[in-house]
Amino acid sequence: MDNYARRGSKDFVEVIAKVIFTVCAFMAVLAVASITIYMVMCGMPAIFEVGLGEILFSSTWAPTAANPQYGILYVVLTSIVGTTFAILIGVPVGVLTAIFLAEVAPAKLAAIVKPAVELLAGIPSVVYGLLGIYLLNPLMYKLELAIFEDSKTHQFTGGANLLSAVLVLAIMILPTVINISETALKAVAPSIKSASLALGATQIQTIFKVILPAAKSGVVTAVVLGVGRAIGEAMAITLVSGSSVNVPLPFHSVRFLTTAIVSEMGYAEGLHRQVLFSIGLVLFIFIMLINVGLGRLLKGGSKDE
Repeated sequence: MDNYARRGSKDFVEVIAKVIFTVCAFMAVLAVASITIYMVMCGMPAIFEVGLGEILFSSTWAPTAANPQYGILYVVLTSIVGTTFAILIGVPVGVLTAIFLAEVAPAKLAAIVKPAVELLAGIPSVVYGLLGIYLLNPLMYKLELAIFEDSKTHQFTGGANLLSAVLVLAIMILPTVINISETALKAVAPSIKSASLALGATQIQTIFKVILPAAKSGVVTAVVLGVGRAIGEAMAITLVSGSSVNVPLPFHSVRFLTTAIVSEMGYAEGLHRQVLFSIGLVLFIFIMLINVGLGRLLKGGSKDE
């Protein structure tokens, strides 16, 4: 009788757990679906009124002019270029730092570096922006003066340019890439490392040809989350990029998709406000495509393994 009661109690607990897990999963799906529906409902009216081609492929952004124009081509290109270069800088540094912490660093040194990395993750984005204004922008301005000293056509930015934004984004994604990559590297079975060393491979060969490929899923996940952080950042980039709609060149003041929304939503109204929601929809689709693309890449890599 006692065994029957225990078994019934366990079955009841399992049923309750399944219900809780199902509700949580449903809430997550409902949240994504709600956000998607809301963005489509708010973003589509301006696209129908202005035209998708006019918004995406026109380079003129003048929403308050007598003849308003809502082209975001340079804004989209800036987000793509800025995010790409931030990832190209931040991901290698982050992954190599994770390798150092997981496989190379002495315990005492790792105990110092690890809290510093975690501290980077806890710093608010506005602080990164302020540090960028007072530390990075003056250095970029000196570099700009040295490069374009004799130029008569260059518009000086005071250091608030694409290059400053890329460097700030690269620093901001480091904690995400480092922490997740380190966790993935430490999760690799010790027997795999031991087998590689036993076959005569050096430590560096073992790290890059055995451990890193084995942790590929976690590293790709770190890259995906880093991309999301870089694309979705607004406050810090608003402060260091100059927030002007220009061709995304290193020493041009530029505007990202997120900063375009943040800088004008406070006073926008009518069609202008609807177009800002359309920019949000473009950003939303942009992030979804990147996540799906990298997710398929990760799934394909797992199958190959």
